[in-house]
Amino acid sequence: MPGILRWRVCSSDFQAWGSGGPGISRQYSHSAGASAPQLPLLFGVLHKFRGHRRPPLAAPGSGSREGGRGLCVAYFLRRRRQLHPDHRILLLGMAGYLSETDFVMVEEGFSTRDLLEELTLGASQATTAEMELVQRIGIPASKIIYANPCKQIAQIKYAAKHGVRLLSFDNEMELAKVVKSHSSAKMVLCIAADHSHSLSRLSLKFGALLKSCRQLLQNAKKSHVEVVGVSFHIGSGCADPQAYARSISDARLVFEMGAELGHRMHILDLGGGFPGVEGAKVRFEEIASVINSALDLYFPEGCGVDILAKLGRYYVTSAFTLAVSIIAKKEVLLDQPGREEQTGSTPTAMVYHLHEGIYGIFNSVLFDDTCPTPVLQKKPSTEQPLHSSSLWGPAVEGCDCVAESLWLPQLHVGDWLVFENMGAYTVGMGSPFGGTQTCRITYAMSRVAWEALQEALPPAQRGEDAEGVCKPLSCGWEITDTLCMGPVFTPASIM
Repeated sequence: MPGILRWRVCSSDFQAWGSGGPGISRQYSHSAGASAPQLPLLFGVLHKFRGHRRPPLAAPGSGSREGGRGLCVAYFLRRRRQLHPDHRILLLGMAGYLSETDFVMVEEGFSTRDLLEELTLGASQATTAEMELVQRIGIPASKIIYANPCKQIAQIKYAAKHGVRLLSFDNEMELAKVVKSHSSAKMVLCIAADHSHSLSRLSLKFGALLKSCRQLLQNAKKSHVEVVGVSFHIGSGCADPQAYARSISDARLVFEMGAELGHRMHILDLGGGFPGVEGAKVRFEEIASVINSALDLYFPEGCGVDILAKLGRYYVTSAFTLAVSIIAKKEVLLDQPGREEQTGSTPTAMVYHLHEGIYGIFNSVLFDDTCPTPVLQKKPSTEQPLHSSSLWGPAVEGCDCVAESLWLPQLHVGDWLVFENMGAYTVGMGSPFGGTQTCRITYAMSRVAWEALQEALPPAQRGEDAEGVCKPLSCGWEITDTLCMGPVFTPASIM
């Protein structure tokens, strides 16, 4: 397009490419430290970590962005020069596309490094939203534990500033970070668990080995940091309930190590990953029975130890049902040698494209290694033949496969597929891809559940005033079943 300017800045030299109008092109090259050429319109810098040599043009509104691979920075220096007529036309054509608010405006002499220092500081300060949310809904700081053993320094400082004192660690470097940034912290030592029967093997990433725990406890004592408990996480989809008993036994050993060194431990965090669906390989009741027996043995009632558990997956997995529509389909040939000779026809399979994939709501395919099976909204005739089928997301690459090796009747563009038990690692983990909109969420609760919930609330919070408080609750049938039940565990107290 006439008048479009594209620029690149590298660490060792300055290079710019531009087109000043139809049939006109310019190239500039300056060594590091040299002044930039007097460009007629805009001077742009697009810089990305890890030295990408040809970065893409900045997206609209991408003044700055924090992502898993670093910061992508785009800023423009204003030039006080008379514009070429072609450039005026270009600006007029972009008037409805760009706004000054889309960019971080800086003056000449302001370097990429200067801007990055400001942006990285701001990004680090903006990573505490989860703690902010918990405190905003009224949870006191004394009831909050920052259970991730890998924290940013800014997050540790935020916890210190807002009175969150319980933090987890599993190595010396993490302990040193907390010692430096949070003088009043009380630590929970995260130990490695037996994840050999789990789908999600968290001990590959988190958890101290039992043989290193004494050294960590000693270092904490030398640093005048009190270790007040032990945590572990078996990982999701564990098919062996006895893994919990083994980890509770290991935790008892660490408690004894801590007592020998003068640490007063009173917290045991059992982690999460508890199944929340009917028909799981191991039912929640089986796991609870094993845990209760192990607690009776190693941490009996009255021993003064508070038992914590992360029940997120248990509560939310069955709370969400997802409906997605087919946006495209095609028939492909199957590569099965000898099949054509046997049947007299070339075998084919159906490929269906959905508007959601593994980088969005179907993130659970990556997290849980699952193959979601759809329920057809329109019940097919029993006489309809079944076809080998696969479901794919919107990403333009070969990994966005939601499910394959399914046998489904012939489906059509616009048909809806329903997936149950889609509450864990779905909506919260995904992100919009390729400009697609995020899904619309509708919360529903049975009247019986609502009335039971109202009765359980204090009188001042009943009725309309309680509506905002109750919105996060979504598992209506589960609420009615559990409102009058005591806690699963019966320790000294439940935090």
